[in-house]
Amino acid sequence: MAAIQKWMEKLDDFKDRGGTKKDIIFLVISGIGILMSLFNLSPFPFDMAWLSIIFCGVPILLDAIIGLITRFDIKADVLVSMALLASIAIGEIFAAGEVAFIMQLGGLLEELTVARAQAGIERLVHLTPQTATLLQGDIEKKIPAEEVKVGDLLRVRPGETIPVDGVITSGVTSINQAVMTGESMPVDKQTGDEVFSGTVNQFGAFDMQATKVGEDSSIQRMIRLVQSADADKAKIVGLADRWATWIVVIALSAALITWAVTGHIIRAVTILVVFCPCSLVLATPCAIMAAIGNASSHGFLIREGDALERLSSVKKILFDKTGTLTYGTPEVTEVASTDPTVSESDLLSLSAAAEQLSEHPIGKAIVRAAKKESATLPGVCEDFHMIPGKGISAEVGGQKVLAGNTGMLSENGSPVKEDILTDTKKYLLKGCTVIYVAIDQRFVGYIVLSDTVREGGTDLIKALKNEHLDPVLLTGDNPNAASAMAENLGIFDFRAQCLPEDKLNFIEESQKKEEPVCMIGDGINDAPSLKKADVGIAMGGIGSDIAVDAADIVLVDDKIEELPHLMALSKHMMRTIRINITFAMVLNFIALFLAIIGILNPVVGALVHNCGSVLVIINSAFLLRWKSKKQPE
Repeated sequence: MAAIQKWMEKLDDFKDRGGTKKDIIFLVISGIGILMSLFNLSPFPFDMAWLSIIFCGVPILLDAIIGLITRFDIKADVLVSMALLASIAIGEIFAAGEVAFIMQLGGLLEELTVARAQAGIERLVHLTPQTATLLQGDIEKKIPAEEVKVGDLLRVRPGETIPVDGVITSGVTSINQAVMTGESMPVDKQTGDEVFSGTVNQFGAFDMQATKVGEDSSIQRMIRLVQSADADKAKIVGLADRWATWIVVIALSAALITWAVTGHIIRAVTILVVFCPCSLVLATPCAIMAAIGNASSHGFLIREGDALERLSSVKKILFDKTGTLTYGTPEVTEVASTDPTVSESDLLSLSAAAEQLSEHPIGKAIVRAAKKESATLPGVCEDFHMIPGKGISAEVGGQKVLAGNTGMLSENGSPVKEDILTDTKKYLLKGCTVIYVAIDQRFVGYIVLSDTVREGGTDLIKALKNEHLDPVLLTGDNPNAASAMAENLGIFDFRAQCLPEDKLNFIEESQKKEEPVCMIGDGINDAPSLKKADVGIAMGGIGSDIAVDAADIVLVDDKIEELPHLMALSKHMMRTIRINITFAMVLNFIALFLAIIGILNPVVGALVHNCGSVLVIINSAFLLRWKSKKQPE
């Protein structure tokens, strides 16, 4: 048995070698042969339909044999194989060739709708830090990251990736934690704060003590989450294969009974030919291919063939916040001057001039905002200093400018008054960032920044609710920012401070309640959730490569307002598939009855069910230009 299994595997490998290009070439040759056979054109002393039997029929026979011997797996190809052999046995070569051609065409369409990608896991592996700086007294030593032990003291400089999880023992800095939480802005860290492997130290050097190393570190847990989520996602089985056993039983029973009662073997063969599930095989892939074409014209790249099938049953839409519902970059939303001698415009331009040399996203946002109001900034930035976790100081046009948090201004003799702190508290409660500004040790005002909601975000949520979908916000941001964003968009269900594990747990809980979910995200931290969800959709424009590789669907141009169209399209596609299947089955049973009473012969029967296949393709083609009536023109 082992020898047979090995031989079958070799045969299967040989049959698959060459992939889709080979299949297309074989189909073209077979199609030419079928047409020449139909019009009785042949330069050779044999029926040209033999080309289709050889190039399309033999692979079907191999699949049927391999499935039956190795797994006792009865699929649609079993019935097709019987029809092929029976047609050849009675000399109906055209019927055999036509059946083989249609079945392989359906198989090719299915293959073209399926794409698997593991590159996301490989890219995550590449994110794993390779080295660490070990502190042994006053001596620094570079060692491989995997050799770090719990309790080791490490030094991390600006721009370096943190090698293991740990706690800061000395120093202040800002950490880009997007890989873990998706937060749009760096997080200030100081002595006693936790830091995670795979995140990036942006501005200040610090020392840390390792607490979780090797397989226990955050980045390694992320890799395992992506792998396990991918393995758990079930694939939809083709309808023809799901019903294959019953189709085989019905066809064989009808053929044998007809032969036994009438004594006409040609009627039995005709039954096998007309009851071949050609149109049934085409019912799903043709509709999916047309729907994929429609989705592509709206900016969606469908990477998994059955993604639209799964999307049609989704009950909840889970959104990451940063970069998905928002643009993912901080923007100045308000400028307030508290000094009558300094206008709001001057406050912004002076702050921007001081921030010219800053690499911090907040500094860059202030510079962008000032340049929108004025083409040039007032003066050259001199004596620039960045104080990690606090702010910046610089000299502009002979004036000393400080921009940062309240602690920094207090340390430099420019304390912020209580009434100002009371005024700015409302912004902080909404998750905004407030930068306090002092000029020559005199507090003059503040600048408010926040991540801005994508245009049309509120209308998007309303449209999804009209499709009977429940939107849920899952974000790594703090509760205040999450609550403000959810309220602004009209989302009633949200979770804040979510790590990748938290998002996965929410998805698993929903799936246990039989509530299929669609996850939409853009960051590396979203990759496990995109894999685990029934359908994962990644933002293609600003999304990380790892998120894109983990997703079933990619929104290429980030126009998230097209999402309601995709949801409606998936449901309409399933209605089309059900219509196709109903039509195919009704036609098959009518043809079965006509074959039993002798009205149809194998050739005419093949043409009848071929017409059924053509009608299924035509009906599916209407999906290409379909547009929901609920969507605007």
